[in-house]
Amino acid sequence: MLRLGEANADLAMADTAPERQSGRKAQISNITAAKTVADVIRTCLGPKAMLKMILDPMGGILLTNDGNAILREIDVAHPAAKNMIELSRTQDEECGDGTTSVIVLAGEILAQSLAQLERDIHPVVIISAYNKALQAALEIVDSISIPIDTSDDAQMLALIKTSIGTKFVIRWSDLMCKLALQAVRTVAANDAGVQTVDIKRYARVEKVPGGEIEDSRVLDGVMLNKDITHPQMRRRIVRPRIVLLDCPLEYKKGESQTNIEISREADFARINQIEEEQVKAMVDRILEFKPDLVITEKGVSDYAQYFFAKANVSALRRVRKSDNNRIARAVGATIVNRVEDLRESDIGTKCGLFNIEKIGDEYFTFLTECDEPKACTILLRGPSKDILNEVDRNLADAMSVARNVFFNPRLVPGGGATEMAVSVGLHARAHTISGTEAGPFRAVADAMEVIPRTLVQNSGGNAIRVLTELRAKHANGEYSWGINGDTGKIVDMKTYGLYESASVKIQTFKTAIEAARVLLRVDDVVQATRKEREEGQGAPPEEQMMEG
Repeated sequence: MLRLGEANADLAMADTAPERQSGRKAQISNITAAKTVADVIRTCLGPKAMLKMILDPMGGILLTNDGNAILREIDVAHPAAKNMIELSRTQDEECGDGTTSVIVLAGEILAQSLAQLERDIHPVVIISAYNKALQAALEIVDSISIPIDTSDDAQMLALIKTSIGTKFVIRWSDLMCKLALQAVRTVAANDAGVQTVDIKRYARVEKVPGGEIEDSRVLDGVMLNKDITHPQMRRRIVRPRIVLLDCPLEYKKGESQTNIEISREADFARINQIEEEQVKAMVDRILEFKPDLVITEKGVSDYAQYFFAKANVSALRRVRKSDNNRIARAVGATIVNRVEDLRESDIGTKCGLFNIEKIGDEYFTFLTECDEPKACTILLRGPSKDILNEVDRNLADAMSVARNVFFNPRLVPGGGATEMAVSVGLHARAHTISGTEAGPFRAVADAMEVIPRTLVQNSGGNAIRVLTELRAKHANGEYSWGINGDTGKIVDMKTYGLYESASVKIQTFKTAIEAARVLLRVDDVVQATRKEREEGQGAPPEEQMMEG
């Protein structure tokens, strides 16, 4: 069980630590911290991964085996450890998968670097060798990768399954893979020959506790946690005409404070009447286009609600900007900033059904059955909030992997096969490296074996015997052999059907080696004391104010 702030003693700089570390001492300190971070999540790799239970200061619990989620919650003080945690975040934003692998690999490369530093090889020489090793590794990955047809459902589902095969949702992997693929295909767009797949903005996940996980589905449209503003408005409309606004449908108040003195009762009535006339003019302008549904990001006054209800038009108010953008993409509407600018072409007509349903205690608006929706909502159901949060994290990984394949439709064998192929390939090329760079070059080759070795260890197998068998297969040119994470034995990935996205592997190697290069360049760690910081920044603001 990991408690925030005390994940590992090696990760925190004690108050008594010297405020400056330089030379070899700084490098060893950084490497030790990086290895410690890698050791924390080493057991989270593979289908037999162990879970980590993290307690936050508020008493909440995070139960997951997602490397990025774990590292995001752990509080560390050592700068090198913070740098490693940043790697995981980068990998997650770039690929969505491989967050555990990149940390484990970076930690192992740095551990191998320690032996090189002890042989008095200069860090610059080690870094130069790492650059050559990275180039060679990328060439090897390119040579063993195979193309994939993104329109082939079976191939795509098998690929997505590898990304969530090690996660909590493996019991519902078929359902999750289908949800991820359907969502990515929905939001994929081709604008003037440029392929865009923006899952962050246009594929929203709505988590509604209750029901079963099997009830989860991708809606061919948008779902909002909203209800209509007036009880007499329609709750179900087939083929609605939709107006999207980004302006308030209420009387515009003055920007500065305004006082009005009224001496006659008739004047007060006239002021209210003017207010009503302004709102009615706005509503009449909208009603010219015969809409069935009006959605605005701002407020809708009582007058406007009355006029809309009278005209049999439903209205939603205070919709989030991001939700409004998704509705616009799904129903083919344009968001209008002023009522006066409304045109017939701005009306959304691609929605098949508008209806409001009550799920649990809350009302939800559904805009579904859209023609060619370019945005979607994934409705997740489940027994509890914690489980839904974990399913959401795993589904995000699956969608990211599917998105990557649209941009780089190439696959490489999984189960540590690619890493072992790179390791054997680098050892074969090591004789072409002259001088002191040969040692660090081989160190990268040795470090690559950490992924298959960890997979064997996590499944309870004999690492030495299995890795020897795997090395022999790869030495014979059989690059598709890897580790079966369930049994810990070697298996041909072609028959086993375990392939991963090449872009994830490429990013993993680049990030891990780049991190090792950065940390090896550090030869001085200076920690400014509080006194120095205050002197550098001047007196605190309160004291400055008192002096003034």
